[in-house]
Amino acid sequence: MRRFTFLACLLLAGFRGSDPAPPLAFLEVPVLVIGGGTSGVTAAIQSARMGVKTVLVEEGPWLGGMLTSAGVSAIDGNHELPSGLWGEFRTALEEHYGGPKELETGWVSNTQFEPSVGAKILADMAGREKSLTVLNNTRYSEVMQTNRGWIVTCLGRDGQKTYVKSAVLIDATELGDVAAAVGVPYELGMDSRTVTGEAAAPPQANHIVQDLTYAAILKDYGPDSIRTIPRPPGYDRNAFLCACRKFCPDTTRPRLHDCGKMLDYARLPNNKYLINWPIDGNDFYVNLVEASPESRQRSLQEAKLHTLRFVYFIQTELGYRNLGLADDEFPTPDRLPIIPYHRESRRIRGLARLTMHHIEKPFSFPEKYYRSGIAVGDYPIDHHHGKYVAGVPDLHFVPVPSYNVPLGCLLPLGVDNLIVAEKSISVTNLTNGTTRLQPVVMGIGQAAGALAALAAKAKISPNCVPVREVQEALLKATAYLMPYHDVKPEHLDWAAIQRIGATGLLKGVPTPHQWANRTWFYPDSTIRVTEFLKNWEEVFPETTLSLSPTNERLTVKDAHAATEAARQSPWYRRLPFLRRKLSQETRPITRAELAALLDENLDPFHQLAVDFDGNFIRKKPTNSTASQP
Repeated sequence: MRRFTFLACLLLAGFRGSDPAPPLAFLEVPVLVIGGGTSGVTAAIQSARMGVKTVLVEEGPWLGGMLTSAGVSAIDGNHELPSGLWGEFRTALEEHYGGPKELETGWVSNTQFEPSVGAKILADMAGREKSLTVLNNTRYSEVMQTNRGWIVTCLGRDGQKTYVKSAVLIDATELGDVAAAVGVPYELGMDSRTVTGEAAAPPQANHIVQDLTYAAILKDYGPDSIRTIPRPPGYDRNAFLCACRKFCPDTTRPRLHDCGKMLDYARLPNNKYLINWPIDGNDFYVNLVEASPESRQRSLQEAKLHTLRFVYFIQTELGYRNLGLADDEFPTPDRLPIIPYHRESRRIRGLARLTMHHIEKPFSFPEKYYRSGIAVGDYPIDHHHGKYVAGVPDLHFVPVPSYNVPLGCLLPLGVDNLIVAEKSISVTNLTNGTTRLQPVVMGIGQAAGALAALAAKAKISPNCVPVREVQEALLKATAYLMPYHDVKPEHLDWAAIQRIGATGLLKGVPTPHQWANRTWFYPDSTIRVTEFLKNWEEVFPETTLSLSPTNERLTVKDAHAATEAARQSPWYRRLPFLRRKLSQETRPITRAELAALLDENLDPFHQLAVDFDGNFIRKKPTNSTASQP
């Protein structure tokens, strides 16, 4: 890591020349990540792994955000999509606890863990990266854009100021504070259906955000132990009577669970319980996104009190006096999490904007966002509005399949050298109900880190980095571009299938499915000639094949003929030779075989660049030769 030049030091010292003179530090790196949450930590790790010096600034003592510092250590979604750093993190959890079954302690998730364990794993992952410097207990206080990047003033709790100069800046704060501070346009609250085109959105926009939650981790101290907390101010048992079945006067109310089952909802290993209960539990409404730090803290004190009231209800009314706030989890005086669980933040206006309908029907819109995907998710659209007392517009969410998030969602309009991650990406309010979940946000962060590293290496703004370069970097890190449920990274042709899927030459089958939606690739199935021709004409309109549009299965011979025809087209950058040829030409070709054949012999993923809408950038014909990366 380089120090500033002497002149730069003098300039920066004058940046706050009237201040007292606390210790100063000056750092210069290509990439700076502000916010060490769920996106920030993965962004920083990915950037560092690509050989780029990176600084990660985190206000609190832990990395991981909602995964750890907020205590939401029951993973929602992506159990069958172990993409990139999310998959690596889960593997580390399995190794710590002794296998995947040891994480299946609750019924809300297949992966539950103690927040302190998750924090240690993430700290260890970050600590192994020699190109990464982590500044914990450090907040940014000022951001200044220059003609070559950014100068950020950071303040440690010990009073030390650190000035960080970077070429690329990633906003991975919980609420999109950096983006707002530098003038990025954004949305907050519910969008109007007339703007987004989403039938489920309200007619008029409003500022209603999702409930936040101050979680709690309870620990079983043994049957003879009494761990009841003092009665919190404002406690009213009536607020929680219908959290479970025991005391609820309305027995016909839907989603009434046994009280023991309520506690087992997010049971953690080692006799602990995550309390993050949405049904008359500890969800709490406040819109503090645009509030001052002081106002935020006042609101969060009320959210904490609400959670303590619910804990008191569990202990006294439900009789679980042996369950107390865990004394070995959070480094906080009150034993509550370090931060709240924010379900919603600002949403920037970006180069792409993902709507609910793009997820519902990914192949049906002019924007082919699926081609520019950089993170995947499979959770339904899920909103928490139970604590908004003024009444929420009637929202009807359509079932959706699994999906990917386009790269353009991370790039703000009008501001260069900035990438936005976490929950502040460019999606609609409805779509945020699924993109906000932990594995998706980890994937968004990993993509942000890859994009930042590529931009810094090339000395260009992130919005000038080719989409395919980012996607290729992610594939090398075993991160999914396409959310295929039935093709895991262990598959011999996984990368080829991901690449060909991202061109549209072969399309998956999107399928809504309960709480774990799916997109099927069907690698061992065949494809009809009519379907193949339809996809081909969309990707290669200049190349006409001699195949007749029939319902017959595409054969190996047909596939060979198609690749040879494409190789003779004037647009094609010829590879020096055919890399793959299959035997038994009269038999139907499987979709996995076809993907590998197209990938190796045509390389359309690299040859056909896409823009941030996923549309192909048609280049002039060239006679140059190239080998596949």
